[in-house]
Amino acid sequence: MKNVSATYKGVITGALMILMSMCIFFLKGNFENQLQYVTYFIYIAGIVWTLIAYKRSSDEERTFKNYFGQGFKCFIVVTFMMVAFTWIFLKMNPGFRDDMAKNYRAELMKTGNKTPQEIDTMVASAKEYFITMLTSMAIFGYLLIGALVTLIASAFLSQNKK
Repeated sequence: MKNVSATYKGVITGALMILMSMCIFFLKGNFENQLQYVTYFIYIAGIVWTLIAYKRSSDEERTFKNYFGQGFKCFIVVTFMMVAFTWIFLKMNPGFRDDMAKNYRAELMKTGNKTPQEIDTMVASAKEYFITMLTSMAIFGYLLIGALVTLIASAFLSQNKK
């Protein structure tokens, strides 16, 4: 594994994140717990691994641009994999959408400032856009985290010439 490309490191990182996500889901029954941070740690570690390996192996000039390019190749693959996983998982588990609709309806009824017809319309709209909304949040979240980690690590590593 001496000359593994940044893209392939992204595939490895994404696969580990998906595996960890599945383990968390099957152990805990949901993704809303402290173990979800292990997945983010894997993501950050994968990007840092990519950048440090680039630092050790590359003969090119080690500029911020080159480091960021390597990190980008890694985190964009991970983002794609995690977004695909999110979409497929939600499509295969329609119970999540139904649970969300039930909870949303209960919240709207508690407020007491909506008519039953308004509540029905709002719940139907939320159900319709549930997968799109969660997939969009995954895209934004993974791109933001990946870009920030890559930005910070690239800035740090490009300052250390040796």
